[in-house]
Amino acid sequence: MGPYKVANVQHFIVLIIFVMQLKRSRTLMNKRKEPKKRFEIKHTDIILDSITDGVFTVDENMVITYINKAAEKITGLSREQAIGEYCFEVLRSNICEKSCALKCSLETGKNVVDRRVNILREDGRELYVSISTSPLTDENGKFIGGVETFRDLTQIEELKKEINKSYTYEDIVSKNQLILKVFDTLPIISQSDSTVLIQGPSGSGKELFARAIHSLSNRKKQPFIAVNCGALPDTLLESELFGYVKGAFTDAKKDKPGRFALAKGGSIFLDEVESLPLSTQVKLLRVLQEKEFEPLGATASVKADVRVIAATKEELINLIKKEKFRDDLFYRLNVVKIELPPLVRRRDDIPILISHFIDKFNKRMGKAIEDVSKDVMNILMDYDYPGNVRELENIIEHASVMCQSTRIRTSHLPPELTPKKQKMIIDEKESHPPIQAFEKQLIQETLEKHNGNKILAAKDLGLHRSTLWRKMRKYGLI
Repeated sequence: MGPYKVANVQHFIVLIIFVMQLKRSRTLMNKRKEPKKRFEIKHTDIILDSITDGVFTVDENMVITYINKAAEKITGLSREQAIGEYCFEVLRSNICEKSCALKCSLETGKNVVDRRVNILREDGRELYVSISTSPLTDENGKFIGGVETFRDLTQIEELKKEINKSYTYEDIVSKNQLILKVFDTLPIISQSDSTVLIQGPSGSGKELFARAIHSLSNRKKQPFIAVNCGALPDTLLESELFGYVKGAFTDAKKDKPGRFALAKGGSIFLDEVESLPLSTQVKLLRVLQEKEFEPLGATASVKADVRVIAATKEELINLIKKEKFRDDLFYRLNVVKIELPPLVRRRDDIPILISHFIDKFNKRMGKAIEDVSKDVMNILMDYDYPGNVRELENIIEHASVMCQSTRIRTSHLPPELTPKKQKMIIDEKESHPPIQAFEKQLIQETLEKHNGNKILAAKDLGLHRSTLWRKMRKYGLI
């Protein structure tokens, strides 16, 4: 190999062809060595064209200098079309603009291994691939280019999607038996116009289920209007729901349709229905009984062609006993009831929800996060989630913002989820004194922070590498 160095053994063969291309002109000048060198170049071409992974090399300006047959097949571009073009014009991945892996390798001198990204083929098809990159340097340490290999994972990803479809209903993701039973009833519920009451704690996804019922019904082409009854003041609630006519009060200069009128032909979702004042409960009862309502200040009734889906986080029976909710309205709402459990009762959904939210925020933020570390998964599986699914979504969004790699780690989680340094939990079976236990955990955290890189961890801890190695052996971390 001479003076040239490669940062990743995985690309050894690729380096051969790249260096051979760079030395082609020198080879042709030496007639005695010409047949041998030509054979080497031809031989390495055959090797690279025989592998199924796509391979290309670039110079220091990110211009493609070589591409193999597998890369031609994956990208849809011929060798003649690709060579001489910038790599981002050929691969066209979702990380090219913001976090190009090959550019990162060239700038930092480090390898990127098995990073999953999307690329856009020449014919417009989107593919899922796993890429690895390495920089190439000469004997003076100067970058002379880089190598990228990529493997088509589209079939694997499509298979994963097919498997996940059995756990997905509309926009709801679950494999918990309690939720799957609800999935089974949704098509039946959707085909009727009966009033539905969805009961569950805050953040459990009540509106998602209401939207699913609407989108599966015969009313799906008509409006879906969502109203949070708890967010509107009592003085405005009636006019917001039923509207008003011109002159109904001082500032009523023209007619204004209410939410029931806007939902004509479709569905209206009344969230936190337990917040309705008793006076408004009477009017809602009339809508459910007579299928009509009166706008504020009107002298005639308006027909209500709308399906009512209500939701509550309270036990309405208890509110009836306290005379805060009308029993006749409860029986009108409680025709078809769906009960949603809190997330702590469906912990088996946490991993699939994490994956779902990672995909969601990857698309929104243009990132390529693949998963969470084992420690993060343990933390999220043990957490109690007072805010339920919505809180888990917020946690993953926070972590996605903070994460600059392909894996979410404990340092990316909200601080309240990782109070390790403030409240150290020592295993009762731990034979080390408290100070040593603290040291062990600090070393573990630092190693995790640097993805297991002992050199960077030692530098961060202010230790010599050999000292760190001894301490790792002492604490059983090797």
